[in-house]
Amino acid sequence: MGRAVLSGNPPVEITLRPTARARRVSLRVSALDGRVTLSLPKGMNPDEAMAFAQEKSDWIRRHLAGRQDPVRPAIGGTVLLRGQEVTISAGAVDRAIVRDGAMLVPAAPDLVAARIKAFLRLEARASLTEAAERHAKVLGRTVGKITLRDTRSRWGSCNQRGDLMFSWRLVMAPPELLDYVAAHEVGHMVEMNHSPAYWRVVEELCPDYRARRRWLRENGTTLHRYRFDD
Repeated sequence: MGRAVLSGNPPVEITLRPTARARRVSLRVSALDGRVTLSLPKGMNPDEAMAFAQEKSDWIRRHLAGRQDPVRPAIGGTVLLRGQEVTISAGAVDRAIVRDGAMLVPAAPDLVAARIKAFLRLEARASLTEAAERHAKVLGRTVGKITLRDTRSRWGSCNQRGDLMFSWRLVMAPPELLDYVAAHEVGHMVEMNHSPAYWRVVEELCPDYRARRRWLRENGTTLHRYRFDD
């Protein structure tokens, strides 16, 4: 990979990504961190690819301007939990807890984000384990190891052993979205692909999976607005 700068006001740094799979030049602006990536076929002159980016400079800047600002959870602010904005309040606690519709956190501001992240991970593990095991039971399968990560490119994965990986941020989305992703990954225990047969398995577990899948495509970046680490 390389770097280049698109001239203009303001200048925009672009990551150049030559790849053998690319058949043409393409641009991507990350809604998460604003990174601009220019993919180009291997062997292509970078100047030629940057000429394409220059032609699309208005499009690039329009997308960058439309990005949502990141949110760092703080006392007095809010955080998403199961699709609802929950107010963050200071309390006499040593960890984050939910009480009377509010999230109580230690009064020390520097501990707030870390404590909320720990809380969300615990809630996510409990909810995802329940959903995955419930769906697996329908298919007559057994869930392997469940791992939680903070992934950006995917919400979950499944391997041949039945081990599942999920983004813990799913607990911030409405519950039906978490349930869909659990069904999606458990479905791979039967079909390790995205064939029509696979989608029939998913539909058996989650009949309205199309609407839930669409929600994640259109709104999933909202879950990544929140920053819990320095």
